[in-house]
Amino acid sequence: MQIEKIETFPLLYKLSEPYGDANGYKKYRTCYLIRIITKSGIDGWGECIDWLPTLQVGFKERIIPYLIGKPATDRLQLVNTIKKWHQRAAAAVSMALTEIAAKYSNLNICDLWGGKYRDSIPVYASFQSYSNNKAWMDHSLQLVEQTMQRGFGTIKVKIGGRPFDEDLTHIQRLQKMAGENVTLILDGNQSYDMATARKWERYFSSWHNLLWLEEPMPIDNLPGYKLLRSSLSVPIAGGENIKSAKKFLPLLCENALDIIQPDILHGNGMEDFRDALQLARHFGIRVSPHSYDGALSRLYTLFAQASLAPWSKMDGNQIEPVEWDVMENPFSELLDIKPSKGSVNIPDGKGIGVQLNEDLINTYLWDGSSY
Repeated sequence: MQIEKIETFPLLYKLSEPYGDANGYKKYRTCYLIRIITKSGIDGWGECIDWLPTLQVGFKERIIPYLIGKPATDRLQLVNTIKKWHQRAAAAVSMALTEIAAKYSNLNICDLWGGKYRDSIPVYASFQSYSNNKAWMDHSLQLVEQTMQRGFGTIKVKIGGRPFDEDLTHIQRLQKMAGENVTLILDGNQSYDMATARKWERYFSSWHNLLWLEEPMPIDNLPGYKLLRSSLSVPIAGGENIKSAKKFLPLLCENALDIIQPDILHGNGMEDFRDALQLARHFGIRVSPHSYDGALSRLYTLFAQASLAPWSKMDGNQIEPVEWDVMENPFSELLDIKPSKGSVNIPDGKGIGVQLNEDLINTYLWDGSSY
């Protein structure tokens, strides 16, 4: 199964209105898709996110020439080489070669990995809460209310991008509006120091619908996370930007987090991502993967959760939820997979089991201009 051809599809969409988190505002959404085709006609799709000009040059001048003519079955070796050049590009190649292997074996991705424990995975609605609108809280609450009406029972909203009292007002209004009808996740995007992060505990003790607090401080502050974890009444989650399964070990060994959050797009390919999930199980903690960018990477995340053993005998076959971007982003529609009542059914066809929307791809192809 020699690799004969590789197609690239850089996609760009300029937002109608900027939105963001504690790291700043997004003015556009991008997506970089690749399609690897073998001489036998078997193909596989991959996805990554980065600055489009960098990805385009990297694939055209180095990665594609390297891959052409190579056996598609040498997935581990090929990904291991490419990750040294561009880690995020390696994630895309890993996805595409994984799908080719599944199709060649006449299997679904989950079956290629040994089968799935469950046919559906819970998802939570992920918001970017801030905007330039002076009435940003009103706008945020309106989006949350509309999303709840779509059947989501768990939502993630942002904190840390405004002064503490302003963020507190936002969350208090949200709690008043939604009450016990919603399970809430607060994401600080590593924006707080210890003193400010601990101020939230005054309110956590009276809120019974909090699922976790996400990355309140810089993730490399292990002593701080250990201390914070011991003083809060809600679980602490984090790790979306950690680059490999190996780099989760200090967090796990130091008992710094209750929940780890690896991201396929930030790691060393599918195998390394699944290693991170399994590490959590070895250490007896939960894992709720980060999957904000990319419909295809989110689907692979769902496959991985479906194939992961439950975290506790006490909870039967339950599984931790996966992130679902509900903000303005047409690339969420690349795959015809939609949540229903807060969960997503796992496709069971060959490969990824669904077709990408090529009309949408052609509509948003980047023309090479500055953005």
